[in-house]
Amino acid sequence: MTDLVTWAELGGLLAAAGGAVYARHAHPAAYWSMVGLPLTVVRLLASYSSTMDACGLTVEPPRWWALAVRATTRREIRPVPPRRGAIRPTTTGLRMRLRLAPGQEPADLAASTERLRHAWGVHAVHVRDIKPGVVELRLVGFDVLRKVRMPRRLDGGPLRIPVALREDATAFVRDYRAVPHELVLGATLSGKSMYLRNLLTGLAAQPVALVGIDCKRGVELAPFAPRLSALATDPDQAAELLPVLVKEMEDRYDLIKARQGIAPDTPEQLITSDIWGLPEDERPAPIVLFIDEVAELFLVATRKEEERRDEMVTQLIRLAQLGRAAGIHLEVCGQRFGAELGKGATMLRAQLTGRVCHRVNDEASAKMALGDIAPEAVLSACAIAPELPGLAVVGDTSGGWSRIRTPYLSLADAAATCRATADLTPDVPALDPFRPYVPPMPVEASGPLATTHPATE
Repeated sequence: MTDLVTWAELGGLLAAAGGAVYARHAHPAAYWSMVGLPLTVVRLLASYSSTMDACGLTVEPPRWWALAVRATTRREIRPVPPRRGAIRPTTTGLRMRLRLAPGQEPADLAASTERLRHAWGVHAVHVRDIKPGVVELRLVGFDVLRKVRMPRRLDGGPLRIPVALREDATAFVRDYRAVPHELVLGATLSGKSMYLRNLLTGLAAQPVALVGIDCKRGVELAPFAPRLSALATDPDQAAELLPVLVKEMEDRYDLIKARQGIAPDTPEQLITSDIWGLPEDERPAPIVLFIDEVAELFLVATRKEEERRDEMVTQLIRLAQLGRAAGIHLEVCGQRFGAELGKGATMLRAQLTGRVCHRVNDEASAKMALGDIAPEAVLSACAIAPELPGLAVVGDTSGGWSRIRTPYLSLADAAATCRATADLTPDVPALDPFRPYVPPMPVEASGPLATTHPATE
């Protein structure tokens, strides 16, 4: 009987260990909540002071404190680490705030994140500056980019679209008010279209005019036709559409100027330099222009096509330089975007503040996207594996960058969202000639429309 109980206990332990190993790989969030989080908290509390000392993140205590300790306890005076706040568990890791010691800066902690990660046995450690003297350590328990799950609480709003998940388990929000124009680069099957799909469906639920230029005969953007205000499927149509957008931008500037030319006694809140300061009943709807495979607008074969290309590039540059105040935003996508495309390419790229770089075919393509704003992010973009479509490196002109991954969204679901939100399409009369044709949905009859009766004499 004793042997049977021993074997049962051993079998239970083996089953529990096997279940933990399986959960760690198949359900990392559940494993973290049940096993990883308690172990990490115990490890952090037990080794916090020694780990900070080993990482060089301790400083000598104030002289008055040292004198008081010697006078009362006569124990050895040791360097003190940053003062730790309360530990706040999350579904993907844990967070805690640290008050830096005198002489320390957030860069000191940022330089030691890799050592802290190994010391506490977590997947990653990220540092965020909260206020002077206070930083937040965000510990991530597992690879959140392997299977993307967007946070439940998303910080959305007008022209703010949570489109991807950052590697620190926070949502990457595409904010057109803060970053009016963006460049998205990526090789074939890198996830560039998935990023565009999530972004477009997020905007579809807002009163925003969506305009598309898809020179692949519309295969990327045509499924979203019910929600598009305009669509050009070849360079000839794009050459007709872009002047209309420029004219719309000029008309909006005239509207803003009319508001500025008001009486001197008008309150300051009624004086504006962009459409967002206009009264809501006078404010035109924002316009977001999606350009898929921008290189197709630059490639030419004849002199006539070269003249058309120069006109389109000039109009795009004008939209990028002046469109923000008029509520016109650009989302430019392509596989490469360098000076070899022709005159104006570099100038247009310089106007695109936001940069998203998916997997690319060579280092030069990554430098085109990130080299001029975050050079250290180029190597990270070149290391993206083909097995992780949707993984990208995002940067901005502040020099900051991070890795993100877009959640999977099927084309059928995205198209259904655009059909369901078609009634939110704003009325922009200038774009009506370019409105894509949407065939009516077939209606399946559930039964005969009328009941026939035999004729009676």
